[in-house]
Amino acid sequence: MALPGRAEDRRDATEACLAEVVRSLGLDVASESEPGDPRVWQHRARTALRGACLRGVTLSEESFDVLLKAAVHDPDPSFNRQFVEPALNAFGYARVRIALLAYLRTGTDPERAGAARAWYWTALPLRMPQVEAESPGATGVAETDDGSAVVAEWDEAALRTFVTSENVDVRRCILPGLPLRKSAYSPEMHDLVERAVAIARSHPDDYLRHRVEHQVGD
Repeated sequence: MALPGRAEDRRDATEACLAEVVRSLGLDVASESEPGDPRVWQHRARTALRGACLRGVTLSEESFDVLLKAAVHDPDPSFNRQFVEPALNAFGYARVRIALLAYLRTGTDPERAGAARAWYWTALPLRMPQVEAESPGATGVAETDDGSAVVAEWDEAALRTFVTSENVDVRRCILPGLPLRKSAYSPEMHDLVERAVAIARSHPDDYLRHRVEHQVGD
């Protein structure tokens, strides 16, 4: 399993974020009229978002924050793509990556784990020209900036977080995308690479132990 599911139950946070997406983007999704499985409403909301992106939508500044928050709090490592992809197409790689890096550095443990899962999708090609920003370039990040300079910052922050965090969910979500070659880092980070490998190999969590061997071998 390349991307683990979230260990915690975060359904309430996910639904609240999805409701904000519906409100911010003005999606036509009726509220639940009667008690039932909340996944039914969530499916309607996700379907409406996907339809809006296919038809064409202009995203406000508020929508950027709302989409990134929803991506970070989505417990499904596949569904969170639905929030990352329109943000990438409207606001560019650099801005999305910078925002996720901020979550990794300063967020709660659930937010750090969610940011790591969302980061996986930041290499997607831009295939939604019909999704645009209301005020392109308003934040000073050039649309043509591919965000590659942020990748090294992410890798360093992710390595430090993996080593220092005791939260298994954070470590599970960071590890699949974490380079474990010393050549990927500056010399002063090499000890941290060794510590990260040792932590994963000796960890009581099966996923971490198996995943690290897949990445570095015996």
